[in-house]
Amino acid sequence: MIDNLRVGEGFMDNMVDLRSCSIEELENLSLELGEKKFRGKQLFAWIHKGIESIHNMANLPKDFKVKLNQVSYINNMDILKILESKLDGTRKYLIVLKDGNIIESVLMKYKHGNTVCISTQVGCKMGCSFCASTVDGVKRNLTSGEIIGQVLTIQNDIGQRISNVVLMGSGEPLDNYEEVIKFLETVNSPLGLNISMRNITLSTCGIIPKLLDLAHRNLQITLAISLHAPNDVLRNRIMPINRVYNIEKLLDICKKYIKKTNRRVTFEYSLIRGFNDKREHAIELSEKLKGILCHVNLIPLNEVKESGLKGSKRERVYEFQKILKKNGIDVTVRRELGSDIDASCGQLRKGYIESMRK
Repeated sequence: MIDNLRVGEGFMDNMVDLRSCSIEELENLSLELGEKKFRGKQLFAWIHKGIESIHNMANLPKDFKVKLNQVSYINNMDILKILESKLDGTRKYLIVLKDGNIIESVLMKYKHGNTVCISTQVGCKMGCSFCASTVDGVKRNLTSGEIIGQVLTIQNDIGQRISNVVLMGSGEPLDNYEEVIKFLETVNSPLGLNISMRNITLSTCGIIPKLLDLAHRNLQITLAISLHAPNDVLRNRIMPINRVYNIEKLLDICKKYIKKTNRRVTFEYSLIRGFNDKREHAIELSEKLKGILCHVNLIPLNEVKESGLKGSKRERVYEFQKILKKNGIDVTVRRELGSDIDASCGQLRKGYIESMRK
């Protein structure tokens, strides 16, 4: 069992990353180290309280903690930098992993609770032209422990419970499918953070085989599809994934997902000035989504200098919204948070890496 629980990229290969372990894996580890099976549940509970040292697990026997330190570790993360918006209190975290790679996460405060937007990969390989995360490609996948570690790190930092999670940071969640599924199961556990599946949103550009598997799991999360165009001609230009899984195939799998889960799908649509924000685009999008149990989230574009793309003007955003509503599509305009701290995906990490290269 121990050999199967290593952290990614060769780091500390002879040690078990406790944050990446399920309850069952911790129970097996406890048995292997000569302890009772129930110690695994105690371990799991301590880890997901945000404890950062094995020695601080008060109800574990001393000799067990010594053995644990010999074969395992808690994959703690260091906060490299925090930016806090003066406009709305949004906090953006630059976090350094144990192998030196850097990721970013965002804390957003709402009346209904604290929400974190977290990363699933170091960088991204999807190549979407409007996203800063993909500029330098993908370095590696995050482990489930590193994904949940972002939640624990921010929760420890603010001293408040995180009640909502959005997998919408750097990386494509379905490109790191197994670790993301393990994260979802772990974060939902009553012995852990106990965050309801209904309080978790997973955003994907649409890797159809994984979407099909996700539908069969019936996890009751909120699925958000990065659509961003009403037709293949436009989507091909900004999202390379569309050349593999086009809009027709994507919408077909979304219908199957809705039928299987009885959950509404959100379609994300970033409005790009003069590109996908015209009246005819809104009408075409309405026709494409007609009859689908869905919600459209219009997103004012956060500009990435490498792309040369500009966000639509506010009046165009609301005109686009008006057309969708008139055609029976449920639609909202995403509230802009952290606009003064580069809070969109990948911007802070990219800026930091560029500054280190100079």
